[in-house]
Amino acid sequence: MQELKMKGIYKHFKGDYYLVEDIAKDSETRETVVIYRHLYGDGSLCVRPLKMFLEEVDHEKYPNVAQKYRFELQNIESVAENFKK
Repeated sequence: MQELKMKGIYKHFKGDYYLVEDIAKDSETRETVVIYRHLYGDGSLCVRPLKMFLEEVDHEKYPNVAQKYRFELQNIESVAENFKK
C-alpha cells in the first residue's frame, strides 16, 4: 500500500487533480479519513476514507485504466528553478 503525503498533489484515475489538506477521524466511526481539495472548479473540500483513497483501481470494473491506484501522488517540479540567478 502506498503512503499518504500531506500537501501532496494527487491525480485521480479518472483524470482530475487534488491537494491533500489533512487527515482526520470520523467522530462517529473513528475511521481515518483524508481531507482533500479539488484543484479545479470551485476548489471545494471533500473527505474520503483513507483506505479507499489509497486503494488500487478496480481493473475489472475499469479495464482501460493504466493507473494502478485510485489516487496517485504527482511529482510536480518548479519551473521557477530555471530563472534563478
